[in-house]
Amino acid sequence: MDRTSQWVSSPDIPADLLIRIADDVFPLHKAVMAPKCGYIRKAVAAARGGATATVELDLSALPGGADAFDKAARYCYGANFEISVRNAAALLCAAVFLDMHPADGGLARRVEEFLAKVGLRTLPAAVAVLRSCEGLLPVAEEIGVAQRSADAIALRICNEVLFPTRSPPEWWTPELAALSPASFHKVITALRCRRAEPEVLVAAATAYAELLLAEVLAADGHAADHSGMHRALVESVVAVLPSTDDAPLPAAFLCRIFHVAVTIGASAKTCLDLELRVAAVLDQATAGDLLIVALDGAGERVQNVDTVRRIITAFVEREAASAGGVKGRSRRASLSGAGALQGGGGAMQTVAKTVDEVAAEMATEESLPISKFVGLAGAVPKEARATHDCLYRAVDIYLKAHPALEEMEREKVCSVMDPLKLSYQGRLHASQNKRLPLQAVLSALYYDKLKLRSGDANGDGGGWDAYGNGVMRSSARKQASLARENEALRSEVARMRAYVSGMQQSKGTTGKKAGMASLWLRTLSRLNPFKASMWAKDTWSIVDRKTHSAKPKRRRM
Repeated sequence: MDRTSQWVSSPDIPADLLIRIADDVFPLHKAVMAPKCGYIRKAVAAARGGATATVELDLSALPGGADAFDKAARYCYGANFEISVRNAAALLCAAVFLDMHPADGGLARRVEEFLAKVGLRTLPAAVAVLRSCEGLLPVAEEIGVAQRSADAIALRICNEVLFPTRSPPEWWTPELAALSPASFHKVITALRCRRAEPEVLVAAATAYAELLLAEVLAADGHAADHSGMHRALVESVVAVLPSTDDAPLPAAFLCRIFHVAVTIGASAKTCLDLELRVAAVLDQATAGDLLIVALDGAGERVQNVDTVRRIITAFVEREAASAGGVKGRSRRASLSGAGALQGGGGAMQTVAKTVDEVAAEMATEESLPISKFVGLAGAVPKEARATHDCLYRAVDIYLKAHPALEEMEREKVCSVMDPLKLSYQGRLHASQNKRLPLQAVLSALYYDKLKLRSGDANGDGGGWDAYGNGVMRSSARKQASLARENEALRSEVARMRAYVSGMQQSKGTTGKKAGMASLWLRTLSRLNPFKASMWAKDTWSIVDRKTHSAKPKRRRM
């Protein structure tokens, strides 16, 4: 049976209204459709041929197509039809397009009641309504049903975060994977408007991207369709991720997506966006995360060194800008009496250590040129490192993997580190390293000598554990103590020599004679026969009084 035959009250009445939608034709009656559809009523009134003539209308532009018009016609004929979360948005768009707003509210009113009571009351239902709006654009946005669905989803998510109704608490994240990137962006915008916590935005974005890009991430980019939908999918997902200021995404997650984007040849805008996102959270990244970005699609060779260097440079510039802002605020606060803000360099030191580890891993690549190694290791300022031990390890590995380098080339490789910032154990190892250029070895030895002379042979105090031949701290402290004692004795001997020289010049031979007389008197005193007798005390007291009546001479020398 034709699906419109049951709408006609009497089969004897011929159809005088033909609605054509694509390949579907609906034979209807003007007397039934015109009173409830303003669009059809205006078309019938404008048609030629009189009231009895058959009117043909092409409604191929109707939102929802033939299925939506089928249910709208059923409503006009009073037949039963079902409103669900999958067709509610289409029915509402069709009702607005056909101007079905009679005095009793019409089809639009019935759909609005369904959305308020059923369609937008739960998270899965709201997601289904928003997903159905994707094929109804731009009408769904003009009448507001798409935005209402996104707001309902954001509200349900916030309620689930505050008062979980299921287990696990983040059960709602896979529900969002059914949405297109444009619809997901509406949900993220609605969550920001409701001031959702950054953790909520991060959970929603990471779960959505991992589920939507599961096939691409599993293939790791090298088996993806480089010119087809995978590239467009990655670009669309990256475009709708929440901003770094609203919700900084995990560094490991961003590095994985960045690696895929570079491998499949994503647009320059997408790659730049990912570079800045990774740079914003670079202090949370590990050496393995950056190596993922640097490796090629097969994960065997280092290929994207310049990309990693740009990420590090962007992080350094970001930290420098933030440090300048902190200093300015600190100065204003100090002038106003509010105290100074303290800006720590913990993030920069963490990134410097990570960069040194990455450089050490890349140094084993035989095809890695000196310029790229120096550019990568020198992307972080030297002042950001408390000690250059890890950087020295990377330099030593590079020199070991490239033994054919000339003296000038080895000096260029070593230019990224400062031998004076090595620890005592690091300088000890560098002084015995035959791979280093002569200038670096001399710098380490000279600085070590200066530290020993100043009594601080312990250097930076850090242990040298990169080569397993560390020296005990106690021995360094003992050497420092001996050096300080030797220096003190040296100074004392110099002062004594100067004093003796002055005494000899001022006294001349008189001093010599006085010294001989004093020696002769002391000898006679030892031969005093009364020293051990009972009168010795009195005799010596007399002698002492006579002797000490004159001012004694200084006989220290």
